[in-house]
Amino acid sequence: METPPAHDLLARVLLALAIVLLLKRMLLSPPFKTSSGSSPPFARPWGLPIMGNLHQLGALPQASLSALAAEHAAPLMLLRLGSVPALVVSSAAAARAVFRHGNDRALSGRPALRAAARLSYGLRNVSFAPPGGEFWRAARRACLSELLGAPRVRTFRAVREDEAAALVAAVADESRGDGSAVNLSDRLVAATSRIVRRVAFGADDGEDNIQTKAILEETQRLLGAFFVSDYMPWRGWLDTLRGLRRRLERNFHELDAFYEKVTDEHVHKRATMPNNSEEDLVDVLLRLHDDPAHRSTFGSRGAIKGILTDMFIAGTDTSSAAVEWTMTELVRNPDVLAKVQREVRGVVGNNRDAVLESDLPRLHYLKLVIRESLRLHPPAPLLVPRETTEPCTVHGYVLPTGTRVLINAKAIGADPDAWGPDAARFVPERHDGGDLNDHKPWHDDSFRLVPFGLGRRSCPGVHFATAVVELLLANLLLCFDWSAPHGGEVDLEEENGLTVHRKNPLVLVAVRRHGVASSDTSRPES
Repeated sequence: METPPAHDLLARVLLALAIVLLLKRMLLSPPFKTSSGSSPPFARPWGLPIMGNLHQLGALPQASLSALAAEHAAPLMLLRLGSVPALVVSSAAAARAVFRHGNDRALSGRPALRAAARLSYGLRNVSFAPPGGEFWRAARRACLSELLGAPRVRTFRAVREDEAAALVAAVADESRGDGSAVNLSDRLVAATSRIVRRVAFGADDGEDNIQTKAILEETQRLLGAFFVSDYMPWRGWLDTLRGLRRRLERNFHELDAFYEKVTDEHVHKRATMPNNSEEDLVDVLLRLHDDPAHRSTFGSRGAIKGILTDMFIAGTDTSSAAVEWTMTELVRNPDVLAKVQREVRGVVGNNRDAVLESDLPRLHYLKLVIRESLRLHPPAPLLVPRETTEPCTVHGYVLPTGTRVLINAKAIGADPDAWGPDAARFVPERHDGGDLNDHKPWHDDSFRLVPFGLGRRSCPGVHFATAVVELLLANLLLCFDWSAPHGGEVDLEEENGLTVHRKNPLVLVAVRRHGVASSDTSRPES
């Protein structure tokens, strides 16, 4: 073989050396620098070229990020997710450091994720709308006062009580009275879905229920799906190749047709409805739509539909997941199960076969149980991502505008520095120490418990969710004795999504409690 000229050989060596140095810089250089060139005081796990740290998210990002934080002993980490800088918060102390000194405003942005933007009609709902704008302020104010505030939630008490009774009847029917195993996961999703549909539309949609359920389940899957374009915009063609864009468009059009049908029905109904008639949530939204004072916010059907998406996703999925995980922990902890059942049955007595909402203020230990369950199993373990809307300072480092902020609520709930060395154990008593009946805040200055978010981006539907969870759970505990099939143990495996459910359905043995006067379903005066 002919030997290449010396200058040719030298050029090849220099080119190879340049490639090696470039790859070394891409692989090993820190992803962030301060303006002065110094490195930020956070852990910065090395990433890959182009992808950054995306490959480290894994199938369960909340678990992968917790493990990564533990590996680096770093409750605050700076990652590069594709082209997106991201701050990961994994402890209560880290959350305090990030949100102190008025940072909440700068940290209240939302990234315009592809599925969220499409299914919320251009970010036109409370969950995903950009902060600070007139739409977000007015929509949040209206949701708190007209849709999801405590007074409005109380008006739907009868709906929740009816559906709690229907849930008990369905479980009794499936168990056949002889202790047969019951798929409680399916029963809970059906119950919470019916509650939300009745609250939103004034009635269940009957024959359309199966189709509606399929549409909304696909919406939930897409909102939790991984779109490459959310992290590497120039690689959006991969979403097309994977069929995600086609799925998203199909789901949007099916969802939109469903909303149009419901809205048209309510417009016709309102034309003949007396002024003092009881309103469901679509009626309220249409009233705001027609009100000149709210027209700039609710003047289009897109805004109404976007807020309905908020209601369905937050109201159905998170509530069913919360009850599902609480029942999981109770069966795994029989002493706690026995204690909370004694409380529920002691309050209700033997003269009724149902827990009513008027009973709930006296169920103190039940509330502790729910708090402990939400500590260990927040329905959205990675809270809806935030994004900095302006530079803000954390530990002396200025986070640039556009930094994504991932709050790992599951890691915060398991933080031993905040909860002690037994943080992994299910101990409801750790929350005792005060009156829980006045909607005690779900987070305070300690930032130890954040299942419903924090600051101005906290969930406005907390009153609705807690009312549903408490009532359904209390009735299940009143009416049945629960155990794992064949004396086995219930697992804790998770399935990833926007809301995290159990990987395997919760199948339990339900034995109807004896000595309950099942014929007495009257409601006492409240």
